[in-house]
Amino acid sequence: MEKATFAGGCFWCMVTPFEELPGIEGIVSGYMGGQVDNPTYEQVKTGTTGHLEVVQITYDPALFSYERLLELYWIQTDPTDDGGQFQDRGPQYAPAIFYHTEEQRVAADASRDVLAASGRFTAPIVTKIIPATTFFAAEDYHQDYHKKNPKHYKEDRAISGRDEFIEENWTKTV
Repeated sequence: MEKATFAGGCFWCMVTPFEELPGIEGIVSGYMGGQVDNPTYEQVKTGTTGHLEVVQITYDPALFSYERLLELYWIQTDPTDDGGQFQDRGPQYAPAIFYHTEEQRVAADASRDVLAASGRFTAPIVTKIIPATTFFAAEDYHQDYHKKNPKHYKEDRAISGRDEFIEENWTKTV
């Protein structure tokens, strides 16, 4: 098993695109990249800890490749917005790919370069590709939030602007 860690705004919305796919063994919402040990959601949401909200995916690369994870990741984000994602604003919601191996870094860089050259976006791709640091799992109530609180999750997602952005920017061909 290997790990992939992605920041793409609110971690609640970053779970569902990856779950229930062959080779995906688990997805944990959490925090990465900051300077506070064992941060809480209340601390991270202030934007002062340096952490980003992330999902850490455990996967079997023989069944689901890292390159395919990257393809799914890009489609969930606005890679041109480093001020947050959709309605979630602040540095804790910036898009980033945290690589765990040199092979992941190379693959992430290559996928970013392909996206940048595609002409899909006129603004530059600003998603950071950075080394993975210590992962801190978010509080239990954040895990599988969409299953535990489906009504609130659907309402939050509906007003976020994420789905409209995906429809407008990722379903068109370039």
